[in-house]
Amino acid sequence: MPTAATTPQATRERLLECAEELFAAQPYDTVSVRAICAAAGANVAAVHYHFGTKEDLVVALLDDRLVPRWATARATITPESTVPEIVDAVLAPFVGIQSDPLGRAHLHLLARLVADAPETRWPGQGLWTSLAEWSALLPHLDEATARARWALAFDLILAAFGRSDRKPLSDDALAALRGFVVAGLSAPTAPRPRGRTRSRKQPA
Repeated sequence: MPTAATTPQATRERLLECAEELFAAQPYDTVSVRAICAAAGANVAAVHYHFGTKEDLVVALLDDRLVPRWATARATITPESTVPEIVDAVLAPFVGIQSDPLGRAHLHLLARLVADAPETRWPGQGLWTSLAEWSALLPHLDEATARARWALAFDLILAAFGRSDRKPLSDDALAALRGFVVAGLSAPTAPRPRGRTRSRKQPA
């Protein structure tokens, strides 16, 4: 009979803890599935058994470490929230997470995951990545425009907080990021350029 330390759930948690330690100390590309299993004292197939792929393990890790903080911030947003209030709610957990080195490592992992494996399920699927839900918070825009702006906003936020040097954003950089995102989401839809008027003069 397996002990508490050898149950599948315990092995899964140990894999997450060891992966977290390795990703915090080494570049993403140098951390292999084999190294994670070795650090956890697990069979070389353990990651594949519990998660599927290295990317799926990262998603599970970030789901566990980041999503609860996102959910708390998301709950403060209502249909009556203004764009600046919405942006502040989105940025708040990122600001808190970047306050410690391990949190910055998590944000870097998130940025790498989104950039390198866009087909992989994102952490917090349906919480932060449902563009239909986010677009409804911008009633001054049509849905297609709102979706496009939110996609750009999230890409910018991830790039800013998931920097490869893992340094926290300065107050000035954070203020600039907030201002840029607020402006982008608040701006009215630009009028479409009209087509050129055809000259009545026929060519010779």
